Amino acid sequence: MASSFTKNAIVLGLLSAVGPFAIDMYLPALPTIATDLHASTGATQMTLMAFFLAFGLCQLIYGPWSDVSGRKMPLFIGVAVFAAGSVGCGLAPSVGWLIVFRIIQGIGAAAAMVIPRAVIRDLHTGPEATRLMALVMLVFSVSPILAPLFGSALIVPFGWRAVFVAVTIAAIVGLTLIVTVLPETRPQEQRVQASLRNVLGGFALLFRDWRFLGLTFTGGLGMASFFVFLANSSFIYIDHFGLTPTQYSLGFSINAIGFIGFSQVAAALGTRFGMARIVLTAAALYTAFAVLLFVITALGVDSLPVLVTLLFFAYAFLGLIIPTTMVLALEDHGPIAGIASALGGTLQMVTGGLMITIASLFFNGTALPMVALIALCAVGTLTVAILTLGRSGRTVASSSLAS
Repeated sequence: MASSFTKNAIVLGLLSAVGPFAIDMYLPALPTIATDLHASTGATQMTLMAFFLAFGLCQLIYGPWSDVSGRKMPLFIGVAVFAAGSVGCGLAPSVGWLIVFRIIQGIGAAAAMVIPRAVIRDLHTGPEATRLMALVMLVFSVSPILAPLFGSALIVPFGWRAVFVAVTIAAIVGLTLIVTVLPETRPQEQRVQASLRNVLGGFALLFRDWRFLGLTFTGGLGMASFFVFLANSSFIYIDHFGLTPTQYSLGFSINAIGFIGFSQVAAALGTRFGMARIVLTAAALYTAFAVLLFVITALGVDSLPVLVTLLFFAYAFLGLIIPTTMVLALEDHGPIAGIASALGGTLQMVTGGLMITIASLFFNGTALPMVALIALCAVGTLTVAILTLGRSGRTVASSSLAS
C-alpha cells in the first residue's frame, strides 16, 4: 500500500509539474526573449499571462470530460497538445507567435493540473488526501528549484529556444507515464452520464456552495501572489538588482524551498490541530510577512536580501495553505471531483492571470509594485479564510482545548 501510495505521488507529481516546468524554466529567459524578439516588457509578460488564462479556462473542459470518460484519455490528449505547443514555442519567429503557442501550451497543460487533483480525490479524503497532495506538491514543487537552474544552464550556451526543447521532452516522458504507469481511478460505474445538463448541474451546485468558493479563493489569492512574483521577479532580480540568470535562479529557488518544506507538514499539523485552524493561522502569518515586506519597501528600503528573506517566510506559510485548501474544497464533492477540480483551478488561474495583468500595468522596474500586489493578495487570502473558516476554526480550537 505504501509503495502504491508513493508511486501515485511520484507519477501525479511529475504530471502536475508539466505546466509549472513550462513556466519556471523560461523565467530566466524573459529579458533575453524581450531583446531577441524586439518586444516590450509588457508584451513579454503577456506570454506568461496568455499561458495562465488558457491554463485556467481549459480546466473547465478537462474536469467534466474526465468525470464522463475516465481520467486517462483526456489527460493523455492534454499532454499531447502541450507537447505540440512546446514545439511551436521553440520555433516562434515573433512575440506574437510565441503568445499563440503559449496559449496552445496552456490549453494542454490544463489537463495535467486538473486531472491529478481529481485522481487524488478518487483515491483518498481527509488528512490522507492532504498527505498525498503534499507529496504530489513535493514532486512538482521541485520545478521552481531545479527548472530555473536548468533553464539558465540551457539559455547561456544554447539560447532561450532550447528551453522549449527540454519542455517537449518532459511532455513525452509524461505521455509515457500516462500509458504505462498511471491507473484509471474513475471506473465505468462511477462516471457521470454524458449530458450537458449533468455537467451544468455540477457547476451550478458548486457555485451555490459558499464553502467551496471560499476555500478556492483562499488558496487562489495566495497562488495569485506567487504568479505576480513569477511575472516580475526575473526583470527585478536581473535588470534592477543586476543578477545573472543563474544567480536569479538560485534566488528564486530559495522562495520555493520554504514553500515545499512547510507543505510537507500540512497533513500532520492538520491531523493534530484541525485543517481549518492550520489554514487560518498560516494565512495570518503569510499576510504578516507580506505586509511587512510592503511597508519596508514603501519606506524606501531597496534591498535584495530583505526581499528574498521576507518572501521566503511569506511563501513558507503559503505552503501550508495551498494543499490544505485544495483538499478541503474537494472533500464534499467526490461524485463530481473532476468538475470541482476544474472550476476551482479555473477560478484560481483566472485570478492569477488578472493579477499578472495588473502587475504588468504598474511595473516600473522596481520591486514596489510587485510587493504591493503580493501584500494585497495576502490580505485577501486572510479575509476570505476568516469569512469561510472562522467559525469552524474556532470550533476546532475549542475541541482541541477540551481534549
